Amino acid sequence: MKREETIDYHIRAAWHGIARMYNQQAVKYNVTMAIGFVLLNIDVEHGTPATKIAPLMGLEPRSLTRLLKTLEEQGAIYREVDKNDKRSVRIFLTEEGKKGRERSKETVLRFNEAVREEIPEEKLKVFFDVIQNISSIIERNNIYETVEG
Repeated sequence: MKREETIDYHIRAAWHGIARMYNQQAVKYNVTMAIGFVLLNIDVEHGTPATKIAPLMGLEPRSLTRLLKTLEEQGAIYREVDKNDKRSVRIFLTEEGKKGRERSKETVLRFNEAVREEIPEEKLKVFFDVIQNISSIIERNNIYETVEG
């Protein structure tokens, strides 16, 4: 099978294109796509527990720790001990973080508008259905199990 015939090749190629596009926008504000996604995953009003952000983004906790440190150094976030659970830390956006979040949101929405302008709704529905099915296949986590018998 040629790589162009594999499903993962097309998903990976599209994602790399999207990531490059987002990073080209992010660099204008001295951030990265990953930082923009972190900002988008922090609740503006109530903050977000630090332990909840990594799973939302599909990141390893170690990678998130570095991103949060960078955001804190840039003055985009601050940490507070959770009032209800003293063992937990919540991440909050500063005013600068809220501005960055808004820029990130506008960037994502503009991309989605551009795609929706070019691709009919019926095709997008099929795309979402197929992507959800692929995710379900992966989540079952039994693709590579051998059948005994």
